[in-house]
Amino acid sequence: MKVIFYLCSFLLLALPTFAQENRPPTLDILQLMERLFPIQDENLDYEALYELLLELYQNPLEINRVTADELQATYLLSTPQIQALLEHRRTWGDFLSLYELQTLPNWDSTTLVTILPFLSLETYATSSKTFFERLRSEENNYLVLRHQRTWELRKGYSKNDSTLNPTSWYLGDPNDLFLRYRVQHAKDFSLGLILEKDPGEVLAWDTKTSRYGFNFASFHFTRYGMGRWKTISLGDFQASFGQGLVFGAGFSLGKGAETVPTVRRSSLGLLPYTASIETGFFRGIGLTRQMGRWQSSLLISSIGKDGRVSESNDSLGTAPQTLTSLSQTGLHRSLSELSTKNQVRETNLGSNLQYSAQSGRWSAGLNFLHTQFSIPWIRNATSYNAFDFSGQTNQVGSLYANLTWKNFALFGESARSRSQGQGTVLGLVSSLSRTVDFSLLWRSYDRHFHSLYATAFAESTRPSNERGVYLGFQVKPSSTLKFNAYVDFFTFPWLKFRVATPSNGQEWLVCWSYQPQKTRQVTLQFKQERKMRNLTDEVESTPTQQVGTILKSQAQASLELDISPELSSRSRVLWNQVTFDQKKTQGWMLIQECSFARANWKLTARMALFDTETFDNRIYAYEQNAVGTFAIPAFSGRGSRQYLLAQYRIHSRLTAYFRIAKTIYSDRELISSGMQAISGPKQTDTVLLLRYALH
Repeated sequence: MKVIFYLCSFLLLALPTFAQENRPPTLDILQLMERLFPIQDENLDYEALYELLLELYQNPLEINRVTADELQATYLLSTPQIQALLEHRRTWGDFLSLYELQTLPNWDSTTLVTILPFLSLETYATSSKTFFERLRSEENNYLVLRHQRTWELRKGYSKNDSTLNPTSWYLGDPNDLFLRYRVQHAKDFSLGLILEKDPGEVLAWDTKTSRYGFNFASFHFTRYGMGRWKTISLGDFQASFGQGLVFGAGFSLGKGAETVPTVRRSSLGLLPYTASIETGFFRGIGLTRQMGRWQSSLLISSIGKDGRVSESNDSLGTAPQTLTSLSQTGLHRSLSELSTKNQVRETNLGSNLQYSAQSGRWSAGLNFLHTQFSIPWIRNATSYNAFDFSGQTNQVGSLYANLTWKNFALFGESARSRSQGQGTVLGLVSSLSRTVDFSLLWRSYDRHFHSLYATAFAESTRPSNERGVYLGFQVKPSSTLKFNAYVDFFTFPWLKFRVATPSNGQEWLVCWSYQPQKTRQVTLQFKQERKMRNLTDEVESTPTQQVGTILKSQAQASLELDISPELSSRSRVLWNQVTFDQKKTQGWMLIQECSFARANWKLTARMALFDTETFDNRIYAYEQNAVGTFAIPAFSGRGSRQYLLAQYRIHSRLTAYFRIAKTIYSDRELISSGMQAISGPKQTDTVLLLRYALH
């Protein structure tokens, strides 16, 4: 805590020496997030998506250099809109103003309002300054300090409780500390450092447990456009090529209210890793070289992974180690959790070769990734994971292609892993007319297809053991009215967790949005999902296991009003119903939120009431938070939720955020369970964040 205090004091004293921050156009991130995730679902990694969206907002795309893949990756533009922008640039040269976009075919006012915060007219030109001079004088240079805490005491901190296993006690305090430093310039360089301590973790320097102060540290340094070297990445980075069957980084939405553009992935190449999530990235070096229309990439990575390790004696009396499971939480609060830290080393060697046609209308590429663990990964055997990856090495390779023809964008990728399992994605996105857009995606993933960094389109959390067909539609009969809908049919040829038989399901959604004025919008949405599940809570399959159908229906209605330039209001009603084992249960939530902004202040307040009968009826509700901080809690039971978020621009270089949130339950005296349990019906959380612009 003293380190944080001294840093804050230094930066406050140094304010007069800092130059003014260069801020991008204002973005209503809540409105955009609710548009992309109108009904939240636990299957999406929202924090990673939020980080990538925020990254794009803080580094707007240069409109005179942006590629089709980069525009597609925003998921905010249709194929004809992207083609119209590129064709205008080829015909008339560089844009002189962002507002030239309103003259393009298929571009309306709603599209402009949404996309403008992510675009910049600035074009990076070769400077006479050296790299270190540009680095030192870069305006996009900032430091973020954040403190979060739950103020009620969780059970894990009760070290005097003799009923608890001492290996489960939390070693640290309840404070969540986060520090981020970043300096960057689009198409030139990016340098960043992240340090984080989760609640319950202790600040310690201990080489035996691979702790060097903060429990998580991430560093990246990326250079762009160094001669033929398109990208050079050192430290932590991600890779995005094809449709995500081998390299799956990037802003991936899957199924949502934006039913057409979100099914297609973009090949963005090597990307600096800027999130605080402790999994899903490479650590090492990545290189991309441009050779005319050809582009080749190579990555080498070595990183420690958390996992459970066991020892077993063989016939010679030795005790070889095996990895039984990988931990994805990134938490190291207790002796038990610390025993999993960096127990196995994962080494990756990957490559990509891509060709892009001069016309920009088609591209194709090859991917390959070799992964090796320092000890074999042997899972605890169950029926449903019988075909999951097991062993010490894995290889996966793929071929992908993209083609744009008239109003059609066709895309696909097919991959094969060392186990001979195959995964394939084929799809198209099209504008059938000026008012109707359409998308179609077919996927097939064998039960023994293994790709450890894949995030391809799937109903499950990873592309394996699944077949499916997705159809999406968008109809805009006028500039004020929009209909979106999708239907998705899927089957699982093998068993799944809590499903003791091959199964199938379907999901559909309809969304109606009406915006008669920029200051008013009404949205109505309904979603229904049918899957199969064991009738008992037993995870492992037995010959007598019974399987039933679970039907989930969700609906929401929202009204957004800008009452004045300073005051806005959002009202939402959420409802769901779950039918399972001949029982129907329901849940609902009422939300009222108001925002007031004047001069350097912005205040946002929310009041919500919720009532759900079972855990299956839980409701996810996106909440506003300090910049770069994501909150989407799930509400189950009966109670109320309130929060107040205050944002104050102390100086042109310093902005402070403070948020206090409280949940009060009326149906319980114990919140959560296990070591996270809180005795009592209330939970209070706070966030304090300071953001400086150093130039």
